Amino acid sequence: MLRHFPEPNLVYSHKKRDYFIAAFTFFCVAVCLLSDAHADMAKQNALGVCGWVFLIGLLLGEAKDVRVQVLIAVLFATIGEHFASPYMGGYTYRFSNVPAYVPPGHGMVYLTAVALARSGLFLTYARQIATFVVAVCGLWSLWGISGIPAQGDYVGALLFVVFLAYLFKGRSPMVYLAAFFITTWLELIGTAAGTWTWAAIDPVLHLPQGNPPSGVAAWYCLVDAVAIGGAPQVMALAGRTRDYLKVQKARKNAYQGAGNE
Repeated sequence: MLRHFPEPNLVYSHKKRDYFIAAFTFFCVAVCLLSDAHADMAKQNALGVCGWVFLIGLLLGEAKDVRVQVLIAVLFATIGEHFASPYMGGYTYRFSNVPAYVPPGHGMVYLTAVALARSGLFLTYARQIATFVVAVCGLWSLWGISGIPAQGDYVGALLFVVFLAYLFKGRSPMVYLAAFFITTWLELIGTAAGTWTWAAIDPVLHLPQGNPPSGVAAWYCLVDAVAIGGAPQVMALAGRTRDYLKVQKARKNAYQGAGNE
């Protein structure tokens, strides 16, 4: 069950960069979502520009494979946003759009999950953190289906089950655990500020869902699976394209050299 978890009782190094990425993103998420709660479209677009600047700056210090994973995560999550929100109506932003800061925001959130997953804190206390996350998210899910809250959350409970499957069977359990913290943070702030609102009835499953659903971190498990699975193919394709262009350039130079003779 825990074969993909880090080995216990080992000494893991702490890198300041990992904690800086996490702290910076948590801060930016709060400032951005609270600012957007009463912002006009121009300010929303300005937040988007800031998001891209911050994301690019953070990626400059990352390895190539992480950069590719983040770019795939941004692309996949952005497509998912347009499908789930404007098209399906699973949740709705203030202007019924996908705000400009959302795509780079997904990149920063995913990078934060990766940074925390490789941090000394998460690697050292992986099992304790997993116990905490399962307990908190499990109680949250039980609350949603208990009949006590006015808006039930059966979708959240289903997502929690999916999250558990990823956590104990997936290849990146530490990323999933980290995703729980950052996604819960942004969902609680975003919904409380009215930046977006989840539909009371999910348009696909036709079941009650919370605002936000308790197991919303499960969506980032899917984003991570796509990012990790797609990164090697993208890098391999880029390598083949680069080699092809080099060969074509060499042939062109050789042809031009023969012509000059």
